[in-house]
Amino acid sequence: MRYKVILFDADDTLYDYAKAEAFALSGVFGEIDQECTDAIVDSYRSINQKLWNEFEQGSVTQSELRTARFERLLAEHDIQCDLDAEAFSNAYIKYLGQGSFLTEGAEEICRQLAERGQRMAIITNGIKEVQFNRISVSPLCDSFECIIVSEDAGSQKPHEGIFDYAFDKLDSPEKMDVLIVGDSLTSDILGGIRYGIDTCWYNPQRKSNPTSIKPKYEIHTLGELRDIISSE
Repeated sequence: MRYKVILFDADDTLYDYAKAEAFALSGVFGEIDQECTDAIVDSYRSINQKLWNEFEQGSVTQSELRTARFERLLAEHDIQCDLDAEAFSNAYIKYLGQGSFLTEGAEEICRQLAERGQRMAIITNGIKEVQFNRISVSPLCDSFECIIVSEDAGSQKPHEGIFDYAFDKLDSPEKMDVLIVGDSLTSDILGGIRYGIDTCWYNPQRKSNPTSIKPKYEIHTLGELRDIISSE
């Protein structure tokens, strides 16, 4: 095989984050007996994405992110309820950990690679308790040698520290033997490039890439990984 270790991103690569997000928001709004409208979901996604971008850049902490997104959402829609932003966040995270939905082809590719003896790990900037819960209840629960979460690493993609932490957990493989697969150019791909490992951009929606960040490979289905990993 061309690569001995595959580092998979979690959200929007193997796990459908949009479905989990909608499931969690619906659960929390059900607790406060309010309708979770499309406008609220759209607002939340915009607020959340902006904060995660700031987290990647190191301008907010994960703890600040967890509460700030709901402070902004509740204020923007003038939502009155018995839950403050912190309690709202805690309820949301509980539901999010239960929302384990795989992306198309994720189960098949991980099963096939595992059968071939491929070493695989997850490397994610997500919240630790959420990611471990979602992975543990999914069909992929036994697929990974380890799960690297930014909360444990003390650093997040695209920064070098999380890759140092991952390589230590994986017994220091050669960089030439490692491929990172993810949907985010600014997190997964930029991080991999900076660290000196090969990168594979998972781009199922065939988005254009107007940035200077150039992955080694681009795929539109997870099944395309088979040819990349097998090629010499």
